[in-house]
Amino acid sequence: MDISLASLFAVIATALYLSLLILYLKTKLHKTINLPPGKIGWPLIGEMKDFALSCARGELEKFFSDRMGRYNSPDVFKTSLLGKKIVVFCSPAGNKFVFSNENKLVKSWVPDSASKIVLADHADVEKTAKLQIRTFAYEFLKPDVIQKYIKTMDSIISQHLDQEWAQKQTLTVYPIVQKLLFSLSCSIFMGIEDKNLTRKLEDQFEIVTSGLFSMPFDLPGTKVRRGMRAGYEMRSELRKIVRQKRSSENKDGNSGSVNLLSYLLSATDSEGKLFSEEEIACIVLAVLIGSQHTTSSLITNLVYFLADNPAVYDRVLKEQLEIRKLKVDDKQLLNWEDTKRMKYSRIVLNETLRIAPTAIGFFRDVIHDFNFAGYTVPKGWKIFLSPNTIHKNPKYYPNPDKFDPSRFEGKGPSPFTFTAFGGGPRMCPGNEFAPHLVLVFMHNLLIRFTWEKLIPKEKIIYDGAVNGPEHGLPIKLQRRCHEPEIDAS
Repeated sequence: MDISLASLFAVIATALYLSLLILYLKTKLHKTINLPPGKIGWPLIGEMKDFALSCARGELEKFFSDRMGRYNSPDVFKTSLLGKKIVVFCSPAGNKFVFSNENKLVKSWVPDSASKIVLADHADVEKTAKLQIRTFAYEFLKPDVIQKYIKTMDSIISQHLDQEWAQKQTLTVYPIVQKLLFSLSCSIFMGIEDKNLTRKLEDQFEIVTSGLFSMPFDLPGTKVRRGMRAGYEMRSELRKIVRQKRSSENKDGNSGSVNLLSYLLSATDSEGKLFSEEEIACIVLAVLIGSQHTTSSLITNLVYFLADNPAVYDRVLKEQLEIRKLKVDDKQLLNWEDTKRMKYSRIVLNETLRIAPTAIGFFRDVIHDFNFAGYTVPKGWKIFLSPNTIHKNPKYYPNPDKFDPSRFEGKGPSPFTFTAFGGGPRMCPGNEFAPHLVLVFMHNLLIRFTWEKLIPKEKIIYDGAVNGPEHGLPIKLQRRCHEPEIDAS
């Protein structure tokens, strides 16, 4: 017994010694490398606590600007977030460098928390899904496909506003918009019209998205554990849908209307094999997250800023009424050409994304050591590109807290200073889908209603991977009695 106990202590002591030795050697190695300035913080936790507090206070840009100033480093600094050593790039030159070196020095990286929640716990399925998600997202979110969606968007949104908004005097914008867009996404991407099924999927969706950007600790009570459970349940429902759709198409011999799900059922991988039910479920879930969650946030923020800026509101309204007058009657739906005419509305949308970028940021994995701004970034570290490091920097946007769409008139912002959708080969696949969906929504909202905020000074905060008003944006709503006169001049 004593010998066994002594042996156990010897093993523990040896393991502890080796761990400390490895840590010492790594620390010594890093000291010989000219790493960017900054602090890694506590083991595992890093600076995640400060980061999360900044998000919750609606001061995310302060997290970055404080460190840029503290280390006198306007281009890069190091930190630790989500359990990873990270270099934050803070300048247009940094954005350009990363976007120009995709798959050369860096590659896309998804936080472990998101992978655990969205992807199945099977190595082969996870590998296939990761490779295919962006391919199919681009395929079904590209401009020539979006054109076909405009009338469907207009019809669904118009009906929703008449049924869900028109009878209300007050409502909270974010949750009702989120329900609408989830239903719309299910219809467009999967052909699901069953409201009970949509509601069943939606119940799990909010839990899934709330854990995407959190510490990747799979422990009871954590957002990741809840998200993983919700992700599993969503994929289970999606597998049933895939199975039913595949059976129906095999029986009928055709797929009927083409949507993302129908396309995936007949698509093959690099070896010519059809995708499994699990692989398709993972891909569809990822596209739902990418197309729906940030768009709900963007619409809510746009409603928020239009309420605070009456001159901007009036100009957007004028543009939308002019487009409405081109229609033969009130039942004629919007089309692609109509959304392309919404030029001022589009720059208002861009200014909303500048001042409150919906995406918290974009990650890259360093696949080769490289030098930037006089510092070495080692292989295996992660890069974090956050729009907040530049969008609120007065060097690039004077008086950055002012909502001023004119910044996007003429030549617009300088290159690599507006990155709401990322940039380069890895630009968000929804960079055209989301704006067109938002423009269709805003057209329908503006021609029907006026509104005012019930919490005038409500903060915009980050909760999980996206942002929005702290209380979901409660508003007082009023139906338009008549269309305002349009000044012909």
